[in-house]
Amino acid sequence: MKTLSPVDQLFLYLEKRQQPMHVAGLQLFSFPEGAGPKYVSELAQSIRDYCRPEPPFNQRLRRRWGQWHWDEDKQFDIDHHFRHEALPKPGRIRELLSLVSAEHSNLLDRERPLWEAHLIEGIRGRQFALYTKVHHSMVDGISAMRMGMRALSPDPDERDLPPVWAYKPKKRGRGVSNPVDAVSSLARLTAGASRQIATVPALAREIYRVTQKAKDDPNFVSIFQAPDTILNQCITGSRRFAAQSYSLPRLKKLAGAFNCTLNDVVLSMCGHALREYLISQNALPDQPLIAMVPMSLRKDDSAGGNQIAMILANLGTHVCDPANRLRVVQASVKEAKQRFAQMSPEEILNFTALSMAPTGLNLLTGLAPRWRAFNVIISNVPGPKQPLYWNGAQLNGQYPVSVVLDRIALNMTLTSYRDQIEFGLIACRRTLPSMQRLLDYLEQSIRELEIAAGLR
Repeated sequence: MKTLSPVDQLFLYLEKRQQPMHVAGLQLFSFPEGAGPKYVSELAQSIRDYCRPEPPFNQRLRRRWGQWHWDEDKQFDIDHHFRHEALPKPGRIRELLSLVSAEHSNLLDRERPLWEAHLIEGIRGRQFALYTKVHHSMVDGISAMRMGMRALSPDPDERDLPPVWAYKPKKRGRGVSNPVDAVSSLARLTAGASRQIATVPALAREIYRVTQKAKDDPNFVSIFQAPDTILNQCITGSRRFAAQSYSLPRLKKLAGAFNCTLNDVVLSMCGHALREYLISQNALPDQPLIAMVPMSLRKDDSAGGNQIAMILANLGTHVCDPANRLRVVQASVKEAKQRFAQMSPEEILNFTALSMAPTGLNLLTGLAPRWRAFNVIISNVPGPKQPLYWNGAQLNGQYPVSVVLDRIALNMTLTSYRDQIEFGLIACRRTLPSMQRLLDYLEQSIRELEIAAGLR
């Protein structure tokens, strides 16, 4: 058995009925040339034949000595994990998103491996979809993207590609199996603990500097700056998912025009969309909304576990002018990156843990709802640049479906594919009514930035 890391175990402790802790991806495919009317049914049957999953998809949870462990599931049942479904007529994207919203509201069964895959047919335009969800204790966003890509190929003629759970992982070094290995493992643990202790002085200096700067700079993001908004109410277990693609070349032109990064443009778009949405709900606060933006620290091609830090970004929702809002976002992100550039990976993780501790404590206990470091989560996961295929079916789009937390009722996750930026928005249906309007406001933000930059 393999013990889960503290971060991975945290995702299990955070899970409640109204707060499922799984992430997912929605992939939209077009039929291959010459595919008949029974194509998806035949595809479903071929997928069921892959009934012996590879790690980590064959691992289920065991609890021993107060900790969670991964252990192989000896009674794996493919029919529990793989579902073949059809949309009701007329089979629009609206019906597809409604189905994903309902499925994403359901908890995964902890008595079985923590994943499901749904093959969905009946979509207009000779299309079908694959919705796959995996518990966040198994993967982070980067590793989930890599897992999804393993099942695809850049070759439209390649066939016999297994589903993602049937791919064999790369062979790695053996585990602790003799006294020499055990001593080496203990030495690594001791060295790791020493590195953690060595970060304390640097962290103390950085926390002091951050506290002092927050007093003088109104645009600087401190730990407790996030205002109270309707996004930060208690949530229910009901979800609403909205998704849409936007032109990547358009956004790159804006980044060039404003001499900023693509991520700065995306965050500014989110700030505009949230400002307009809150205005429509008569709920825009005077203070700017703060986004928590995960940043990957993964240096290898591994797929399991979580290796992420977080930065806090000022979204400039208090600023009406789109160009000025972008400048506020850019300055905020630049400051956070400069801080991390001076830190080691251990210092970054410890600084993140320390700055997010009050928010994490509140998520676990609910005792201090006004201890809020951020209002919304915005994640950007890089994706493939070339067209991809699954046994001849072209991938038209892939949309991330992430996690909503109690008092963090909205998660905005995006990824790139070919010449598109693809947004997946997930929210508590009851807390944020008509959340899908955010998609229109994102497009509106692009137009306004283009006008400000003289591109329209």
